[in-house]
Amino acid sequence: MDIQRKQPSVKGSADRFIGDVWSDRIAQGEEPSRMRVNVVRFTPGARNAWHAHALGQTLHVTEGVGLIQARGGQVFQIRAGDTIHTPPGEWHWHGAASDHFMTHLAIWE
Repeated sequence: MDIQRKQPSVKGSADRFIGDVWSDRIAQGEEPSRMRVNVVRFTPGARNAWHAHALGQTLHVTEGVGLIQARGGQVFQIRAGDTIHTPPGEWHWHGAASDHFMTHLAIWE
């Protein structure tokens, strides 16, 4: 058994996020696992830059109201309890609605 103590939250960098975003690493798999899990907290109107994941990404909204968009697609509202999967290579962004905070778990390899 390995207990990993809570580390300080990390502020999202301006080259990857628009607005104030904070994250906490929950899990990072050891080789051969490539799994990663972060809790990401977005202030109202904050979001990440367009990005894609080679093996896809799963998001699970734990609180608040957010928005998500795949490149070329419509913007969808996401809420606490929603789980979203973006397939490998799909360019997308996600973040908080303009008048709400939003927190999600981000799970990817």
